[in-house]
Amino acid sequence: MMFLLGVLCVLCVWSPATLTGGLGSTPNTIPRKTVPVSSNGGRLFREEGVWNYTTMLLREDLNMLILGAREAIFALDLDDITVKKAKVYWPVTNKEQKVCSNKGKDAANDCKNYIKILHKRNDDRMYVCGTKAFIPTCDYMSYADGNLILEGKQEDGKGKCPFDPSQRYTSEMVDGVLYSATSMNFRGSEPVMMRSSEESIRTEFASTWLNEPNFIHMAHIREGDSTPEGDDDKIYLFFSETAVEYDSYTKVDVSRIARVCKGDLGGLRTLQRKWTSFLKARLDCPIPNNNLPLLVQDVFHLCPGNWTTCVFYAVFTSQLDSFQYSAVCAYKIEDIQTVFSKGKFKAPVTVETSFVKWVMYSGDVPDPRPGACIDNNARRMGFTSSLDLPDKTLQFIKDKPLMDQAVKASEEKPLLVKRGTAFTRIVVATATALNGTSHQVMFIGTKSGSVLKAVNYDGEMVIMEEIQLFEPSEPVKILRISNTKLYVGSEVGVVQLSISECGRYHKCLDCVLARDPYCGWDLNADKCSTINSTHRTRTSTMIQSLSDGDARRCPQTDDSKSVSVSFLHDNTVKLWCQPYSNLAQVQWQLNGQPIKASNTFQILSDSLMIFNASEDTSGHYTCSSVERNYTTQHVAYDLKICKKENTLVAIVVVLSLILAVLVIWNLCKGHLSLPFCHSRVKDTANVCEQSLYENQPPEHKLASPTENMNSNNNHVNVQRHSSSRETDRLSSTVGSSGQISLKYRDGESEI
Repeated sequence: MMFLLGVLCVLCVWSPATLTGGLGSTPNTIPRKTVPVSSNGGRLFREEGVWNYTTMLLREDLNMLILGAREAIFALDLDDITVKKAKVYWPVTNKEQKVCSNKGKDAANDCKNYIKILHKRNDDRMYVCGTKAFIPTCDYMSYADGNLILEGKQEDGKGKCPFDPSQRYTSEMVDGVLYSATSMNFRGSEPVMMRSSEESIRTEFASTWLNEPNFIHMAHIREGDSTPEGDDDKIYLFFSETAVEYDSYTKVDVSRIARVCKGDLGGLRTLQRKWTSFLKARLDCPIPNNNLPLLVQDVFHLCPGNWTTCVFYAVFTSQLDSFQYSAVCAYKIEDIQTVFSKGKFKAPVTVETSFVKWVMYSGDVPDPRPGACIDNNARRMGFTSSLDLPDKTLQFIKDKPLMDQAVKASEEKPLLVKRGTAFTRIVVATATALNGTSHQVMFIGTKSGSVLKAVNYDGEMVIMEEIQLFEPSEPVKILRISNTKLYVGSEVGVVQLSISECGRYHKCLDCVLARDPYCGWDLNADKCSTINSTHRTRTSTMIQSLSDGDARRCPQTDDSKSVSVSFLHDNTVKLWCQPYSNLAQVQWQLNGQPIKASNTFQILSDSLMIFNASEDTSGHYTCSSVERNYTTQHVAYDLKICKKENTLVAIVVVLSLILAVLVIWNLCKGHLSLPFCHSRVKDTANVCEQSLYENQPPEHKLASPTENMNSNNNHVNVQRHSSSRETDRLSSTVGSSGQISLKYRDGESEI
């Protein structure tokens, strides 16, 4: 036994090492372009004193983003979220906060009302629920005459909304009925998936159904539409939980997908007011040499056509912080359907009177099939609803809701694996390229407060951009997408981004090599533009190459201009060069010859450092980058040493100018007099004062000496003080050794 434990420990320690040079270091996991907060082109909404902007409802019919935060709900303009159209507060009372605090919760943070559920109803009203100081409560809300109005028809939110604001949950409004997955009690020990209606249905309180789950996502798929089997719509639930089927001495969490039938009414005797169609299976997102399964963090489903085309995109992270890998896997609806409708079941078997082992069930399966919806086959057998199902079928599903087979990812591998980044959320949009082909573009939120924009081209994953959103960084808590905009929520605020920011690509080569399906280089406009229907009708004037980044049609650009730079002997010089792409290889040349790293030259990602610069380091420098065999020159420098005789001449000229300025100023003020005009010094000063007065615009003229003596004195004092500071500034440019410092700071010149 101890030997087996030792082997397991060795495997756990060995696995990350085997991956170090593998998936996480492949070039396609490096974002091609990193976009800082200052240039992301986004709009930020936040309000002083309000936190937790983590619930969103897109009301495109109202052109509004309904945003739920802590004790506040906002209506923002969908095109510009900085425009606040309405706001309503929903705070807790002092009594509710005190009761919550007396139960051991943090009054300042936990005992608030965190808005967690926002759904549009069939009557255009909205259903909203909040944690309400660990007393979950729901209400109805409407928008009228420029105001958000809570109707005050409060309902018990248990089973709909979480008690704890930090607890994961999910919900979906299906034809006016709320489906939810959360906890039923204060302690969070009674997890439940339920339908809130006149025929309220929920899961069993049993570890075989839900075992310490983290609920992630819920999706309604209309499988009942135009199906020859007469099947029912399905509600799919994604979550992670502690596995019951693994033989382990410690808890092992796994990712799951479960489903129920929309028309499920529960059983007549067995499973009364419980789901008769609840089935669950393991969700597999494989990483080579990884012993612990990755855990699902978010799911987004996309259905380009009818329900048979639906694909679920899910982001996963490692269970261990020390093994930081994230992945994206995709799952086809037909593969999920096959596991639930045709797969084998798992069953618990008692071993040695105490230990329960889960194995594949090989016995007879009752008919109708356990967990199946009422379809044409069931109706032919006389079962028109779940209330008609026999106890044998219901008892089977009550004891054995777990499928033996896992739901496999498409191609049985991840679309994307990235090391060192924790994925948190995902949304997917369909982009139509210049040639009319469709591509699914993924926007992936991260724990470090950025969004990755990525697309898969025939198995090759390309991360076009990593867009930084918050400064300081904040984890992305929610993502929502419209036709043209992306909305990113966090604890501190919401950012709105354009999903096609083609203006970031300033050169043709940069635009084409980005391989962004939204963007192409417009030869007529000489800029990178968003592809539209007009461009697709005149493809000869647009350049876009998504499969291989072919930029041979890009016009040649003139990069002959150089920047002249002078430096002092033995100085350190820094020449800047920022390539367009993180995937580009930077190349420096001196007088046409490649520069190699040495004691004199250090090549950095964005610059070239020259140490102890001398006559030998003078010359013509060029910086170019190479990406996909295309070379782009970014900048050129002509570097010249500043010789001693030139330095001395410059010092003499500067000192002469300073001396001349001081003499003229003192003459005007009467502090000095010339031998041939000693008697007129005072008159000269008066002339200077008068000239200064007369040259002012009327609205800005200074008071004349005769009009306001005090004002004149103040003016003279200000002028003297200002000139003194100017003299000090000019004097400070000359060092104690008599040399002039040219762009010299701490022994380094930066260009």
